[in-house]
Amino acid sequence: MKVLVIGGTGTVGSQTVAQLLNRGTDVRVMTSKEENLQKLPKGVEGVVGNLHNEESLSKAFDGIDRVFIITPVSQTETEEGLAAVKAARNAGVKRIVYLSVHRLEDIQEAPHFSSKIPIENAIKSSGIEYTILRPNSFFQNDYWFQQPMLEYGIYPNPIGNKGVSRVDVLDIAEAASNALMEDGFTGKTYSLVGPNINTADDTAATFSKYLGKEIKYSGDDLDAWGTSAKQMMPDWMVNDFKIMFKHFQDKGFIATDEDHIQTMEILHRKPHTFDSFAKNLSEQWKKGS
Repeated sequence: MKVLVIGGTGTVGSQTVAQLLNRGTDVRVMTSKEENLQKLPKGVEGVVGNLHNEESLSKAFDGIDRVFIITPVSQTETEEGLAAVKAARNAGVKRIVYLSVHRLEDIQEAPHFSSKIPIENAIKSSGIEYTILRPNSFFQNDYWFQQPMLEYGIYPNPIGNKGVSRVDVLDIAEAASNALMEDGFTGKTYSLVGPNINTADDTAATFSKYLGKEIKYSGDDLDAWGTSAKQMMPDWMVNDFKIMFKHFQDKGFIATDEDHIQTMEILHRKPHTFDSFAKNLSEQWKKGS
């Protein structure tokens, strides 16, 4: 059995590849950048492909039994996801696992939420076995804030204080691996959430504890956040994320009891806590790694 991971060099994809390798799975990774092929673990087949190029998709899907589709946040995300589903169908793929987003119906005004709805619908009507994974915000997004926290004592992630049920990427990867390689998860959509509700103030306090220095939340000013974020991402992406963060600040992004049940069902265990993640990350940062 051969599994294709589209986006297999990214945050979720690379961890999923590692999980699949641990199972002894034959893995192929499709990446849009040739230089990324050098980053692949030993034993992984790499192929350069583009979700806008049907010919490259045909080559990437050749001989593939199951596929994990991760589409990047982009202005053409829907078209890219639909192209992947079409390629899977044309290649006779037996199972699709798709990385969507938690409670996407609640924030449809954010393009990177609404863009996933047509992809989910196409997968469900494809006739192919499928599992859809809907993760909450990632713990690992805090990797981006090493410098603000260590140098300035600021936690700048504008998630607000209503609460967000953030989840560990390691849990997402394990859920994806289980959905790809085990039976019993097909035809279902799973929320993936952390066990606790995280607020910005609580997150800053957790990092304060483990970094041994005071960390303060920078506040809910999304215009100020957007001005800073535009140094790292295009305007359209900043505007997209501002819509999402506004929802987090005003209403929260909190898991239901059913979300927690679904997460534990596909993981066969409880998910990781943010406290454990922050402790390990803080130790790495203090060691300079």
